[in-house]
Amino acid sequence: MNTLFMHCRPGFEGEVCAEISEHAARLGIAGYAKGKPHSASAEFVCSEEGGGERLMGELRFNQLIFPRQWARGGYVELPESDRISVLQAYLAGFPVFGSLWLEVLDSNDGKELSTFCRKFEVPLRKALENSGQLVDDASRPRLLLTFLSGRRVFAGVAPANNSALWPMGIPRLKFPREAPSRSTLKLEEAWHQFIPREQWAQRLGDDMTGVDLGASPGGWTYQLVRRGMLVTAIDNGPMAESLMDTGLVQHLMADGFSWQPKQPVDWMVCDIVEKPARTTSLIETWLGEGLCREAVVNLKLPMKQRYAEVRRLLERMEATFKARKVKVSIACKQLYHDREEVTCHLRRLDPKPR
Repeated sequence: MNTLFMHCRPGFEGEVCAEISEHAARLGIAGYAKGKPHSASAEFVCSEEGGGERLMGELRFNQLIFPRQWARGGYVELPESDRISVLQAYLAGFPVFGSLWLEVLDSNDGKELSTFCRKFEVPLRKALENSGQLVDDASRPRLLLTFLSGRRVFAGVAPANNSALWPMGIPRLKFPREAPSRSTLKLEEAWHQFIPREQWAQRLGDDMTGVDLGASPGGWTYQLVRRGMLVTAIDNGPMAESLMDTGLVQHLMADGFSWQPKQPVDWMVCDIVEKPARTTSLIETWLGEGLCREAVVNLKLPMKQRYAEVRRLLERMEATFKARKVKVSIACKQLYHDREEVTCHLRRLDPKPR
């Protein structure tokens, strides 16, 4: 169980390897990372006994940027028949599990395996329950089975409270027909990723105000309006009439990088296509000067050294806020609905600016 297996967006295997290698080196855990390009997965093989367990124990999954899911374990070769017995024999040395997820990779091969997994899960679950290897207990580790084919699976374990929120790290969100663009799902996923569900009423309430920079046609504005917020939409492009008809949106034709509100707002969201360094400056101004309480902002990534650039910009923000003596929590994740970008969530921790 010294191999750490991670899911990711296809094409970002190198970023996962760079990120986990950096953490392992910082923690003094020997090993090496590898990931086949466009395989939608990567792994870190620990050189020391117990290295995988220590690596997962020292890191919080929600603080990792590029991995979508992780588990420590090993590969199991399955026969054509009686696969369940072979899996049970391999899992005999594992702890009793509190939940079971069957997963595939975010690839064409993975999609083809989804039907097999759905059919295989019911008899496997029943067999594990009958043998006492699987019980209904959220406090116990989760069994994560990533099928690479019908004959090969990575059998891994992860704490339920220190792994992805959804199987494969992919939320099952339905695109609202009334939303003006599919980009709306980026912000909805961000709510789920960064804000505990029990805090939505408090932190995404209908008594709040928001600003959407680069709003046209209104995919992200829709999410704010959906929560009942009064929204100022900043963009030289047009907004969807359905949003304007709500009476909750004021559309100003202005530059999102220069416009500022006369009074602080609760939320600022931004999905402008721009160099990440310039967007970082925007974040530093809005949070540093108290123009907003919380923000969700996408950073578009360069073609190369993507992890290094993200780390550099995050460290820059931390240094800037520290120099201004402003307490700001910063989280960053490449969400499922992101493409060549990462999503940042920032929240001022000092008294609410007014």
